[in-house]
Amino acid sequence: MSDSKDLSRRDFMAASSASAIAPAAPSTRDSVAPSPTRRGSEVDIVLDVNATEHRLWVEPRVTLLDALRDRLGLTGTKKGCDQGTCGACTVLVNGRRIDSCLTLAVMHEGDRITTIEGVARPDGTLHPLQRAFVERDGFQCGFCTPGQIVSALGLLGEGRTLDRETVRVQMSGNICRCGCYPHIVDAVLDAAGRT
Repeated sequence: MSDSKDLSRRDFMAASSASAIAPAAPSTRDSVAPSPTRRGSEVDIVLDVNATEHRLWVEPRVTLLDALRDRLGLTGTKKGCDQGTCGACTVLVNGRRIDSCLTLAVMHEGDRITTIEGVARPDGTLHPLQRAFVERDGFQCGFCTPGQIVSALGLLGEGRTLDRETVRVQMSGNICRCGCYPHIVDAVLDAAGRT
């Protein structure tokens, strides 16, 4: 039998490691059944999108934008910069404008989410804002248009007194690379008079 002074560093480290790991190893009796709301690394969530509930499994790191486009097939919401700079991914959450690329899907369970697909009337009739964009030539290539319309819809719902400058400032988070800004402002002001 060796004296404790003769214990080598290697023996000490091996014994320490074994004792540190032992409590972490679960016993069969003590193991807990996995939660029914988890499947591997995914969680079960229900999103209320355009007045329809959708149950889906997502990893906690999935953005709302990716859940809408990749899981629900709602590709009207565009993925532009993926950094919250361009506004192409704008959706309404409980009536408030947000960049869906900057928020996680799991954070919005129980919220009312509106995408461009939910703006037109159920019978397919265009919303007055959509009609105004068409009548005022508020788009060219159309890539930014869904985000522009949803952002403008949120702006109209905020109850602000609107003039050209207010619309320009309040819509500045939505970039139009085609430069249709004067027409977009006209469309929002027209729609404000109709809604």
